[in-house]
This record gives sequence, C-alpha cells and structure tokens, in this order.
Amino acid sequence: MLTLTETATTVVKTIVEQDPNTEASGLRINGEPGAPNLTVAVVAAPEAGDSVVEADGARVFLEENASVALSDKTLHAEVGENGAVNFAILDNA
Repeated sequence: MLTLTETATTVVKTIVEQDPNTEASGLRINGEPGAPNLTVAVVAAPEAGDSVVEADGARVFLEENASVALSDKTLHAEVGENGAVNFAILDNA
C-alpha cells in the first residue's frame, strides 16, 4: 500500500484544508491504464473502488489503476520557494 512521507502528509493536509466543502475531502490520484502519468485532484469523497490511505489526518484516495501502480511506493512532496508543490513517487527500500 502507498505510504506518505512526513512532508507529503503535511502538504496533502494543507491542500485539502483549502477546500471547506466537506470533512471527508482528500487528494485523489487517478491513473489511466498504460499511461505513464498520474493526475491529482482534491475531491469531496472517494469514488467506488478507490483505496483510501490515511496518514496522520491526511487522506489520499487511489483510483484502482493508481492503487496497483503505487502499491509498493512512497509519496513525497517538496514545496518550492514560490510555494509550488511537486510530488514525487519513490520506490520503497
């Protein structure tokens, strides 16, 4: 199952807290079959079939293809000087 670094946990919580619509909000990672890229969006709740990863209050919803692709990975985040967030997928050791 996907794990989150401490920085990724903080960034996910900060991003999701900007959406005041619901307490069940989370960051959803979507993957298309055979596509090398993943998309990320703040959503109100997981969709049917999503896996839910929770870490210290951060909620990440993984679409089925993303869940398979990230099952042995770690989500990391970096915040640039201009405030831009970059996510990285790391291999678990």
